[in-house]
Amino acid sequence: MKKDKIKTYREALDFIYAKLPMFQRIGPVAYKKDLSNTLQLCLVTGNPHEKLKTIHIAGTNGKGTTTHIIAGGLQAQGYKVGVYTSPHYRDFRERIKINGEYISKKFVVDFINTYYNEIEVIQPSFFEVTVAMAFLYFAESKVDYAVIETGLGGRLDSTNIITPILSVITNISYDHQNLLGDTLQEIAGEKAGIIKKGVPVIIGEKQPEIMDVFVRKSEKRMPL
Repeated sequence: MKKDKIKTYREALDFIYAKLPMFQRIGPVAYKKDLSNTLQLCLVTGNPHEKLKTIHIAGTNGKGTTTHIIAGGLQAQGYKVGVYTSPHYRDFRERIKINGEYISKKFVVDFINTYYNEIEVIQPSFFEVTVAMAFLYFAESKVDYAVIETGLGGRLDSTNIITPILSVITNISYDHQNLLGDTLQEIAGEKAGIIKKGVPVIIGEKQPEIMDVFVRKSEKRMPL
């Protein structure tokens, strides 16, 4: 049980960084081989991802740009738009925004205080905690749309518990080969993991050597 309530935003960040493994800090061991931690954490927070209209973005390059272009277009039409991206550069809250405004420090503190015990039991990664926090923030803020960028890969990425209204894969090149595979086909297969049954998918760059990966995955996900 938690002895002392976290009182400040700085303490909340210290808790997240110190107690939760982070890929950039400890390497491949932080990469989970399933989505169970994210699903458990979202379950205790009320499955907020099920209350959102989401657009899911994966790929090697251009994910952030694509995310912000889509979000900007929706916002220009008067919609309230949540954006989840990674990594952050100066402020943790860059990862979670609504109409360009960062998540409040108070929400970060309250989230950690509310779910401290569950986090200690589940032992989710840094990324898994931030994903659950983002989904809850967007749901409670009643956004019209949430544009969600994958962190690493797609199939096993923590964000992949959503069923979006649209999936987008920007392009494929060699990245995180120790986790995603040694060939473009293997990497494309991991990114293609965001393709879901009955959900339209846009492939941003036509790369002949891997297009069949996306075609086969899409055919498997076509509604009966």
